[in-house]
Amino acid sequence: MIGIISDIHGNYPALLAVLNELDKLGVKTLVCLGDVAGYYSQINECCELLQNSHAQMLMGNHDWYLTSGEGCPRSDSANRCLDYQRTTITDANLRWLSRHKSEAMIQGISFVHGGWKDPLDEYMNPSPGYFKDIPGTLFSSGHTHIPMLWEEDGNTYCNPGAVGQPRDGDPRASFAVFHEGRFSMHRVPYDFQRTQEAMKAAGFSAYFYENLAIGTRLGGMVG
Repeated sequence: MIGIISDIHGNYPALLAVLNELDKLGVKTLVCLGDVAGYYSQINECCELLQNSHAQMLMGNHDWYLTSGEGCPRSDSANRCLDYQRTTITDANLRWLSRHKSEAMIQGISFVHGGWKDPLDEYMNPSPGYFKDIPGTLFSSGHTHIPMLWEEDGNTYCNPGAVGQPRDGDPRASFAVFHEGRFSMHRVPYDFQRTQEAMKAAGFSAYFYENLAIGTRLGGMVG
């Protein structure tokens, strides 16, 4: 049984709730599809919890921004959050994040953060024939923050959704489990007010965290 998580984005209460739920389900293998970094303030707590959980890690685009010093080309708000994390992340956690690869094959499942044309930054919306020339039959990626389960011609694709910033109008943290040849999708509530309080204490305005109550992007947009 494999637990699959993605897009934590410094949201420690959400990550803790998901890992507790995975433990209740009896999951022994944990795969994180990246984006531990970005958006919320508790980057060190998230890094350390994942290390203690012996998660098998992939690099996400926000992890790459943080570890490389590059900025996000799409969002000044995301860059402000990354700038904050650069001032708070420990050297040990930064080194740990920087070691992660962008692709992995684990127990017959092909994992990336984005997509198989761009492992870091492709927003996947599988179309007929997409996986035709890609080795394997089981695929999983994150990045969109939208849970998805899709099948075609013997191929199965799973997006576990986001632990730390759901964008489908459901504020509960999202994850997936792979067991006995099938993916299943799961949601778990968490105390998002703790994340909001941590952001407020870090000096951020409500714009950066009020979306957690409704499960959207910053600014309130779904999707």
